[in-house]
Amino acid sequence: MKDFDRLVEIFERLRAPGGCPWDARQTHKSISRCAVEEAYELVDAIDSGNLDHLREELGDVLLQVLFHSTIAKDLGEFTIRDVVNGLADKLIYRHPHVFGTEEVADSEEVIRNWERLKQQEEGKAHRESLLDGIPEALPALLQARKIQSKASRAGFDWQDHRGVIDKVKEEADELRGAMEQGDPEDITAEIGDLLFSIVNLARFAGVDPESALRRTNRTFRSRFRKIEDEAKRRGVPLEEMSLQEMDEIWQKAKNEPSS
Repeated sequence: MKDFDRLVEIFERLRAPGGCPWDARQTHKSISRCAVEEAYELVDAIDSGNLDHLREELGDVLLQVLFHSTIAKDLGEFTIRDVVNGLADKLIYRHPHVFGTEEVADSEEVIRNWERLKQQEEGKAHRESLLDGIPEALPALLQARKIQSKASRAGFDWQDHRGVIDKVKEEADELRGAMEQGDPEDITAEIGDLLFSIVNLARFAGVDPESALRRTNRTFRSRFRKIEDEAKRRGVPLEEMSLQEMDEIWQKAKNEPSS
């Protein structure tokens, strides 16, 4: 594609002598966090429903791919074409029901085949555990969901959501006990267990826990701003409002259709 080639050429010029000094001195390590930040900004754009914002953020994610690929080319490691062709080969290999003769019954079988083929790929066959390969750098909620999903595919799972709800209640009781004892280590461990169980419950409900929590965060921000706005309207410092006054404003905001 001419458009893609143009983009590659622009970026290679930025890294070349006489280009951008900042771009030229970057390394894989120095920009590693940028990919994470851009991925989160992409999620924000998706949640916003703003297509212009979405298009822009997709470009920023693509920029990270080009940046690392150009650095790799400068170091003689690989090129953007290696990245593109590697991805194309992977997609063909992992979809034998599309590009080959294999037949699948449903999407669940597609996922099982995907995992099986993934384990057989070069560099991954040596993994000792089904859980190997889940990045440690993933946000904890996403990492927990991936761990649970992989374990489930191996048959290690609850029969239904009722068992998970009971487990959440059990973990909440254990947390209560730990807090009454006051041991910081036990409290930390029990909070982790409770969060892990809640992620499991979200998985059974077909809900992405990260998206659910982000939605709740947005709701809390919106309602808390109503309290701040009302405090300003009354000419009262927020910290001088009583909890009862704050709660009344909160409940009113909660009952508004837009909340």
